[in-house]
Amino acid sequence: MYLSRFLSLHALWVTVSSVMQHYPSVWGHYDVCKTQIYTEEGKVWDYMACQPEARDMIKYVKVTLDPPDITCGDPPETFCAMGNPYMCNNECDASTQELAHPPELMFDLEGRHPSTFWQSTTWKDYPKPLHVNITLSWNKTIELTDNIVITFESARPDQMILEKSLDYGRTWQPYQYYATDCLDAFHMDPKSVKDLSQHTVLEIICTEEYSTGYMTNSKIIHFEIKDRFAFFAGPRLHNMASLYGQLDTTKKLRDFFTITDLRLRLLRPATGEIYVDEQHLARYFYAISDIRVYGRCKCNLHATSCKEENKKLFCECEHNTTGPDCGKCKKNYQGQPWSPGSYLPIPKGTANICIPSISSIGNPPKFDRIWPNISSLEVSKPNQENVCDNELLHCQNGGTCINNVRCQCPPAYTGILCEKLKCERDPGGCNQNSAQRAISHGPLLLLTALLGVTGLFIF
Repeated sequence: MYLSRFLSLHALWVTVSSVMQHYPSVWGHYDVCKTQIYTEEGKVWDYMACQPEARDMIKYVKVTLDPPDITCGDPPETFCAMGNPYMCNNECDASTQELAHPPELMFDLEGRHPSTFWQSTTWKDYPKPLHVNITLSWNKTIELTDNIVITFESARPDQMILEKSLDYGRTWQPYQYYATDCLDAFHMDPKSVKDLSQHTVLEIICTEEYSTGYMTNSKIIHFEIKDRFAFFAGPRLHNMASLYGQLDTTKKLRDFFTITDLRLRLLRPATGEIYVDEQHLARYFYAISDIRVYGRCKCNLHATSCKEENKKLFCECEHNTTGPDCGKCKKNYQGQPWSPGSYLPIPKGTANICIPSISSIGNPPKFDRIWPNISSLEVSKPNQENVCDNELLHCQNGGTCINNVRCQCPPAYTGILCEKLKCERDPGGCNQNSAQRAISHGPLLLLTALLGVTGLFIF
């Protein structure tokens, strides 16, 4: 009997420990935009911040090359191995499918033998530089969620720059420099992401980590997204609440992981040596077998779905918003200026829905067949002063300003601006740790509830 009770208690503790261990990691999924709740005024929508799931964005990419005739095969060429300049039995011929290497082979499924890849012409015009720009465009704002990974079929370039655009290719900013010698190539001291910190995470670095070594297993280049996330979310990204809080409050950090386009600037092919062998220029070229870019459509926390239509991605906007990125309010829902959703407070965030214009309240617009009471939408009455705003009157103690008319307070606080501890109303009063206890008791209450269900007791 005691053994059975002990085993039951152990199994319960394992379950609760698992829940507690992974609890922070499930914060911030934001996979629901609204749920129905019941109030004294009837059935209404409870709105939350929401975003699409991350996916392989290469499925939706458009690629362009500059110069446009840089792909090999027209006319046909013969290539030599870099390790052995006399082994020249590789041919590129654009007119023969088995020997052609067009740009789309940078994005096809790998795992086949022989592998498929894009390939440039040789460095036959040396000493003129062999420069190639490869531009990846989505015609949509994308938020990166994982490392950018580029796999070269040839050796990795001696010099390369990864660039990003936030305005559909009109302007470009460097993301990272890659070189066998950073000081010589870009007048920068070499660094790796491990040398950065929370305070320097936005620093643009030059790394030699991915440009040295010419073995067959040394052909991959990374732009490390997750390592940068880890400065805020921890090594295993368990504390996503911290990361989302930083993204929510620091625009420069949020913009750093946001793109509309990427560009690979290939500046010098792998040589494997200090000097270029001018007698065997067919050894030098670029070849890429795979590019991986994972991310999500940016919908300003107003949508959970992003769809493709006519080869364009667009957010399926909710919260009465519209536009490719849900970047504005629908007609008749402009009762206050548009605002993006907020990740805070964790875990539901703040929807910042677009509310009906005052002139449209007499003829209520449809809310997905459920019309909440106007008071539940917190529409400001004419002449009603703002209780809070984002400029002067901040909600205190972690509270969130909702539509300028009230503060949504953390569990331990109350008051117009969340300025009071709830425990102050209790007969016993407060001590300095009351608020902390109110926030930290969640896992303990979960364990107590589970123990109560099973009838087990701990002495």
